[in-house]
Amino acid sequence: MGSLDGKAALITGGTRGIGAAVAAKLAALGARVAVTYQNTKPDNGFGIQADSADPEAVVAAVDEAAAEFGRLDILVNNAGVFQVGPLEELGLEEFDHTMAVNVRAPFLASRAAARHMREGGRIISIGSNVAVYAPFPGFALYSASKTALIGMTKGLARELGPRGITANVVNPGPTNTDMNPEDGPMAETISGLTALGRYGQPVEIAELVAALAGAAGAYVTGASINADGGFTV
Repeated sequence: MGSLDGKAALITGGTRGIGAAVAAKLAALGARVAVTYQNTKPDNGFGIQADSADPEAVVAAVDEAAAEFGRLDILVNNAGVFQVGPLEELGLEEFDHTMAVNVRAPFLASRAAARHMREGGRIISIGSNVAVYAPFPGFALYSASKTALIGMTKGLARELGPRGITANVVNPGPTNTDMNPEDGPMAETISGLTALGRYGQPVEIAELVAALAGAAGAYVTGASINADGGFTV
């Protein structure tokens, strides 16, 4: 029997990369899982089409998942956009879109999820190691958005703690996804910045998320955990 039997989870952006790995892991542990998607509909499971840049769609997706399952125990804020580049190329439009998807959506989803959660609820946001260490130029906007998740998580942990709901953020390092493949043009340089000398795999991030979602995470809240192969040591 899985350690998450009877639990209901929503993973935003759960059809690709880390999000898909998290969805598969939580389901394997017994949770009923819903995922949001924008373009790529899931092959199986419960999918909710929602653009994370649309605040009404974000809240509606949380409420729909809770209605489908009759409860909501786990929210994983995974959906995000990766906009990097020189400052002169990152204007108001890029700023607003990045903050809408990477900051506003997790805040609104967490706020909506908290209304449905009972004691033992879990809110887990997927941040980035560049919130801690920006290795290359061009990360000012993306790093700012992921750093905001750390502050949000601390505030959520303090506010929801009395209700027995935890909030944590996981900061992956270079992870082998279609957006950042381990055989990409910069892969050798990026791998060399980690202590382990390699990219992580989505399933490795999913294992940590699953631990926080289960009994192992019962006394962990307000934490920012780097899962980056030693990139930030």
